[in-house]
Parts: sequence; C-alpha cells; structure tokens
Amino acid sequence: MIGKLSGTVDEVAADYAIVDVHGVGYVAYCPTRTLDRLTRGEAAVLFIETVVREDMIRLYGFSAAADRDWFRLLQTVQGVGAKVALAILSTLPGEALGQAIALQDKAAVARTPGVGPKLAQRIVAELKDKGPVGVIAGVPAAAIAAIARAPKGAPAEAVSALVNLGYGQSEAGQAVATAVAELGEDAGLDKLIRDGLKRLAR
Repeated sequence: MIGKLSGTVDEVAADYAIVDVHGVGYVAYCPTRTLDRLTRGEAAVLFIETVVREDMIRLYGFSAAADRDWFRLLQTVQGVGAKVALAILSTLPGEALGQAIALQDKAAVARTPGVGPKLAQRIVAELKDKGPVGVIAGVPAAAIAAIARAPKGAPAEAVSALVNLGYGQSEAGQAVATAVAELGEDAGLDKLIRDGLKRLAR
C-alpha cells in the first residue's frame, strides 16, 4: 500500500496529477485545492489513500494528511463514494469541513456540486463525533459548536448578529468562539460582535 509520494510533478490535469518518483510516474486523483498547489516540474508531497479493487488500483492524493483522513471518513457515509468525497474536499478543505460538521452546518456541505440537502444532513449528522475535528484555527471544535448552538447568552447572540449581517453560520461561530477564547467568557455582546467582525474582515 502506498501512503505517501514525494517526487516531482510531471503533469497536472483536471482531476489528477502525475508525480515522478525516481523515474516512476504515479497517477493520483486529487481534490481541486490540492491540484491548484501543484506546478509541473516542481517538488511535491502527496498523502495517499490507495484503493484496491478487483479491476483496478487507484491512488488519491492530498496536500494534507487531515484531508486524506476526511476522504476516508466521508466514504463511511451512505451515498458518498470517492468521487463525491473528492468534490466535497474540493469545496471545503479539511479544516473547513471539520468546522461545518462541528456546527452541523449542512448548508456549507451542500454547496458542493452533486451534494443535496439530504446527503449534506446525513454527512454532518453521522460524522459529528468522528474524524479529525479536534482544534479548528486554534479553537476546540467542541467550543465552536457549543457557542454556535447555545440557545441564549452573549456568544449565541453575537453569532446570530453576524449571521444576520450575511456571514455563514460556520464562519460566524468560529469568529465568536475565537473572540471568547481571547476576551474571556464574560465579554459583552458589543465586544464579541466587534471582535468577530474584525476577524471576518481579515
């Protein structure tokens, strides 16, 4: 089984790249975000998921190990195969996907072409307690989820205010959770909104 490739990019196509490793060209199917980072003739490292079937052996490559882990986990959800999992990771990199799942933000997942609301709901529901959710941008995912879903209190009101201003639930939740982590749980609503807006404007 191949778990990692280190070599020179020989070709970058619409949905795959060929990486030359000591004269052997490996074809790795990759999400768009990974392909965008590859340049022909330059060195590259891809974290690989090897899929072996009766009629083929296919490599899937990712610029981050966490993205590869999400690729594996996504396929444990009914209705999600390799093609859909790659499409999701092309739309949402691993950290953003972890954030969407922590917040149960099915709308973020449903932005992926070919992923409808029902499948998006199934993904966020089935993976909410799984995967490399851990820490998102320095803030525990559990803290982000708790703040975004809290029924009342300044943090929940701040998230609601930011959402009403046009920001997504996921990004608003992360911004406010980060603000609470830095300003303290006693920070007032105005401070949380101002700090959240500053972070979202960056």
